[in-house]
Amino acid sequence: MSKHSVKTAGRSAKTTSRTAKKSAKSVRVTAKKTSARLSVGKVTRAARMIAPPIVPVKATKMIRTLSPPVQPVAMHELPMRLHKYQVGETVYYTSPTFGRAAATGSYIVVKLLPSEGDDYQYRIKSSGEAFERVAKESQLDRA
Repeated sequence: MSKHSVKTAGRSAKTTSRTAKKSAKSVRVTAKKTSARLSVGKVTRAARMIAPPIVPVKATKMIRTLSPPVQPVAMHELPMRLHKYQVGETVYYTSPTFGRAAATGSYIVVKLLPSEGDDYQYRIKSSGEAFERVAKESQLDRA
């Protein structure tokens, strides 16, 4: 193959790719123009045949209704379990078998604490100790 024919083949390939790019660009421009025309309000015959006409919908008035009635829960219906021991009462504390062994003996209930699971908790203090400890109701007995 001569130099001239090689150059010509290269030019024709370049020309072909340019032509393909130009045609793709013209398709994009045409699509933009068509969509711009459609958005302005002008509808082409082909577009009318493809898509049904858009009919404006009247705004409807919102109707507000009351929520369904809710039955109030009466407080006496729920079984409320109260603390077994009261503040100032003397109780007998049995330390748990696991963990740090505490002094088993008589304690005075200092404060009622909320439940932890099924057991209520108490803050108790012994006359022989300078600090208070927390005990579960299951660890206490009447003295």
